Amino acid sequence: MFTKIKNIFHKSKLEQFKDVRVISLIFFAVIVLLVSWNSVNVIQTNYELQKQIARMEQENEVKKLENENQKLKNQYYNTDQFLELQARRQFGKAAPGETLILVPKEVALSKTVDEPQENSSSKTQLPSKSTFQKNFESWMNFFLLRN
Repeated sequence: MFTKIKNIFHKSKLEQFKDVRVISLIFFAVIVLLVSWNSVNVIQTNYELQKQIARMEQENEVKKLENENQKLKNQYYNTDQFLELQARRQFGKAAPGETLILVPKEVALSKTVDEPQENSSSKTQLPSKSTFQKNFESWMNFFLLRN
């Protein structure tokens, strides 16, 4: 038996490839590689599909929340409070016992105070630094010979 094994190793490379055992091992290795490659492709496809499912479930939750929000708005639109506010706003109606005073828009706007405009320079202005940060930057400038 040991002589057969020794003979296999002493054969030339071409003769080894003619052996049925070597051919079957090569065939088996090719099959294993193909099955592994196919498995990796299946795993990748499943991963992509799971991502799509998760995204669609999130979108579904958002749509459900939007529907609930719209239902609450519809319920509010059916209340007497909303109808009273709309009647006051659109038709100038008042509740019993109230006196309605109509003020022209120009007069009302003339008594308002203009909101100060934010300058673009104030947006880019950095907040003041802490003493620790100032101290650290001073030492770094000193060691790096900066002004």
